[in-house]
Amino acid sequence: MILFDDIGSYPLPQGTSKEWVAGAVKNNDPKLTSILRDAMRQKVAAGVDVPTYPQFQDMNQQFLGIINDESCSEEPLIVRREKARIMELEAIEEVGAEYHRKNDRKLNVRVCITGPVELYLKQFGGTAYKDVLDAFATSIDRFISNSIDNARHIHISTVSIDEPSIGINPQIMFNDSDLIQALEKAAKTAAAHKIDTEIHLHSPLHYKLACRTQSIGIIGVESAANPSYLDLIDKKDLEDSDKFLRIGAARTDIFGMAATLNEKYGINVWKEPAKLSEITTEMETPAIIAKRLEKAYGIFGDRIKYAGPDCGLGSWQSQELAFKLLRNTGLGIKEFLKNRV
Repeated sequence: MILFDDIGSYPLPQGTSKEWVAGAVKNNDPKLTSILRDAMRQKVAAGVDVPTYPQFQDMNQQFLGIINDESCSEEPLIVRREKARIMELEAIEEVGAEYHRKNDRKLNVRVCITGPVELYLKQFGGTAYKDVLDAFATSIDRFISNSIDNARHIHISTVSIDEPSIGINPQIMFNDSDLIQALEKAAKTAAAHKIDTEIHLHSPLHYKLACRTQSIGIIGVESAANPSYLDLIDKKDLEDSDKFLRIGAARTDIFGMAATLNEKYGINVWKEPAKLSEITTEMETPAIIAKRLEKAYGIFGDRIKYAGPDCGLGSWQSQELAFKLLRNTGLGIKEFLKNRV
């Protein structure tokens, strides 16, 4: 069984901005809670099996803002347990309650949390201080632990550690054992609760790090826009380490796809945004998505546990377009699974 999930970020409604979100978080603006709930309802309506809470905040500042707040920390870079809150999860509890009443079961939710390496690079750059990396990992684990403990109407079934720089950023100066130890610490509580624990990589170049990390069970691969990424992974490594894959089955590189449309029509589609609809009517159709998944399955078989869009949809032009991409992805996965029967 392959589950349909999404990475997290989503377009804001027309008339709102990232700057407004930052202020709304600081001021506890109830309008943001309403926007979060509406976006989560859209993901559920699109058929996502395990939707990620809508990510509108900066992926680093969302956590660094709390970790670096002296009133929230028990020592430098280690957040106090009760302050390790992901406010978005609290906001979507109402959506979870609605889902529970309608379906007689809790909504499965994916928690995406910025990893210790990514937070370290954002704050300290390329210098390698292992104790600082470990402190970030401890804080990340506390955010996860607090989220699990406080979930009432939702069921946290997947936790994803987002580490886009691993395999891409040459600034990483830590050795493999230090990286593995930090990832183990960050995912410790999730793994202890038998929650599917994923590392989301933008490049699988160093996927073997995850194979050697006991608390990580799933490796995310952005393979829709970059099919050659699948060639970098050896199925035997997955089998030997008992790891599974999260496959990107739908492209999310909106600027790359827009460039294709620009070339096709000789226009700037950002000035004629109606043309962007071709992304979901011709470029990323359920049939194309099903075909990608079929190809990946031919290589990895039952080692694929999750599939969905490559990455987040926050840079997409509208919520309507993002919703259609999610819906197409779900239909494509269903088409693939139907053909497997």
